[in-house]
Amino acid sequence: MTTPPPQPPASELEALWAGEFGDAYVSRNHVHVDQRAGFWAGISERFPCRTILEIGPAHGENLRHLVDGRQPEDLWGLDLNRAALAALVREVPGANAVWGTARDLPFRDRWFDMVFTVGLLIHVPTPTLPLVMAEIVRTSGRFIMAGEYHSDEPDDIGYRGQPGVLVKRDFGAIYQELFPELILREEGFLTQDEHGFDRVTYQVFERP
Repeated sequence: MTTPPPQPPASELEALWAGEFGDAYVSRNHVHVDQRAGFWAGISERFPCRTILEIGPAHGENLRHLVDGRQPEDLWGLDLNRAALAALVREVPGANAVWGTARDLPFRDRWFDMVFTVGLLIHVPTPTLPLVMAEIVRTSGRFIMAGEYHSDEPDDIGYRGQPGVLVKRDFGAIYQELFPELILREEGFLTQDEHGFDRVTYQVFERP
């Protein structure tokens, strides 16, 4: 694995996102993005699952589109920002909003049919990334999805004047390197105009 640029430690980044910096992110991005409905409907059709966990759901815009065909209580969002959890409950009444960190998920092994992130792994520091991915794999009973900014080589583009807070990588390749048993079922690129995502590369893996 290529050595990525230095980043703040996990505890420092977690404190940043748990505080006013994260509150501002939730407030700034708290909008409905109806273009995402088609993408999530397709994911639900091609990869049938009942219980779903999103790590870092912000205000719940992804989980909002996953209610169709499920009970809200089958949807879970884990975040360390209290404003995000409050927004999730408002957007998806009945969904489970859980406080916690991605590197120590408070769930049993294989508890969910799918565990996914969208724009979360880009904020995880390099030394902690294998642990976060291991927790995602551990708690998924079948499917794992990563929707992140892609770069063949680690690229620290920063965020809101904070260096080391957003690093683009080839997250799909890292998953496959760390967990070679995972089977890549689908990969694609999502745009703002067509899908309601900001240049996101996604992969869906299945546990054997």
